[in-house]
Amino acid sequence: MSTLFRVPIPTGVTKATAKQKMLRQLVCSNAPEEALRYHGYRVIAGVDEVGRGALFGPVVAAAVILPEKVGALSRMGLTDSKQLDRDQREKLDVKIRSMAIAIGVAEIDAETIDRVNIYQATRIAMLEAVNQLNPAPDHLILDAMQIDHPCAQTKLYYGDALCLSIAAASVVAKVYRDGLVRDMDARYPQYGLANHKGYATPEHRKALREHGPTPLHRRSFAPVAASDRNATLELVVESGDLFLDEPLEE
Repeated sequence: MSTLFRVPIPTGVTKATAKQKMLRQLVCSNAPEEALRYHGYRVIAGVDEVGRGALFGPVVAAAVILPEKVGALSRMGLTDSKQLDRDQREKLDVKIRSMAIAIGVAEIDAETIDRVNIYQATRIAMLEAVNQLNPAPDHLILDAMQIDHPCAQTKLYYGDALCLSIAAASVVAKVYRDGLVRDMDARYPQYGLANHKGYATPEHRKALREHGPTPLHRRSFAPVAASDRNATLELVVESGDLFLDEPLEE
């Protein structure tokens, strides 16, 4: 007989806030990589994505192979990119790129996301990022996902807050995607993309209601479809966890 225990959430605290508090208490280290090295793996890549819950633009994945000595990244506070501000992420991105043995970055556009769904688009982006790596990895560590790649894989829940390789991929992908969306802000200034990076903030939803979606919005997502006067979709994507990867400072 199994018993399910639930951690009580204090009154007035949302589940998202409680989750972020819990994540901040986790220690991001290279312990997962060291455990894999003990079992004989040598070329270990961390893989993560950003933009999965955004309403606008691509989903971006990165794959990063770090060297064995990563003390500098630990001292700089490397962890899940959502727990870092822009200045911290950009400094870490520079350091990661100077230290990494290999980095791959891939993006999947909104049209493809609408065609294959966001989950499959994320897996495609991750696979493309891994396939860019040279040398090729002999083991992948992913944040709660697996992809169609022949090498061994470890699915680590909350991996971007526990594993330095995944955290590095998270930062690289986040800095890359934020740069893309900021560039698009000049093209679509009425949406405030530079502020929210395409996530479902009240500002973004209001702009969608007033102006309708752009060609780069994800029309299979419920808030976008609801703003499209020409939409004919009967059912669109909406998930309780879909928008949880919105950066804290945004």
